[in-house]
Amino acid sequence: MTSELVAVIDCGTNTTRLLITDGSGVDIRVQKITGLGRGVGASRRLTEDGIKRVSDTLCEFRELIEHHKVQSVRAVGTSAVRDALNQDAFIDAASEALNAKVEIISGEFEAKYSFLGATADLDPSNGPYLVVDIGGGSTEFAYGTNEPLAWRSVDMGAVRYTEQYLGSDPPRPEELGAAIQVARLHLDDIDREQPQIGRASQLIGVAGTVTSIAAVELGLQDYKREMVDKFLLKRSAAEDVFRTLATESLEDRLHNPGLDPKRAGVIVGGCCILVAVMRHWEIDECLVRERDLLDGLADEMLDANQASEDG
Repeated sequence: MTSELVAVIDCGTNTTRLLITDGSGVDIRVQKITGLGRGVGASRRLTEDGIKRVSDTLCEFRELIEHHKVQSVRAVGTSAVRDALNQDAFIDAASEALNAKVEIISGEFEAKYSFLGATADLDPSNGPYLVVDIGGGSTEFAYGTNEPLAWRSVDMGAVRYTEQYLGSDPPRPEELGAAIQVARLHLDDIDREQPQIGRASQLIGVAGTVTSIAAVELGLQDYKREMVDKFLLKRSAAEDVFRTLATESLEDRLHNPGLDPKRAGVIVGGCCILVAVMRHWEIDECLVRERDLLDGLADEMLDANQASEDG
């Protein structure tokens, strides 16, 4: 593997994230909850405040990238940017802030690279795997062993479901039931059109909803990535965390060890999706991964750099 550093940025619906890596395992990872997608489900427009929050974060990331003299940079926008009518305004502002082009990727592209990132260091004999990436605006599903063989992106996410279904504080039982039922209808569609997705040997969960549920279950006062990565989250534990968070007011939810206070407002929407997935396909456990889309993209960039050096 080449020792040249690469940087990957994900401008997500809820979080903006940076990975700087040379593939050796000594990485720089920074993330900020920037809430780019707040309200986009209803208005289909990104707010000026949301664009500014992300742009300000990208200016900080740019300083880190320049400090570490990173030459290869890739930045992507996902669900909220895909949905927005004013996506060009965001791309212009974000690209200027970063001094690198921000590209919009499809949900299918996101699913494939989340799979590659999450499974790169796993034993293929334990597959086939189903990688589920619960984001703020969409959820990606990818099935395969060494590489994704089937994938799907669905418009259900932690922010989207919170805004569409969970209007009360705490959410009413009928609101929670509606969110889970709509999620299961999407899963019914997957069963009809891509039935292999639901037949994996191992469920893998990536992104903030799943890692937050794991951290709450572990009771982490201070988030420890090494404890969350490869944690085996039992379905019973996921259900317990869901019940706890869903029955608390937002004010009370803020005090759960392991839960970032800035994620507390949307975590129940994400929980609805994970619980729906595990119930629908009768999955007893979920392998939690800290490797995801960023890692899949970084691995490809590192491989390309190595091939260029070898060539």
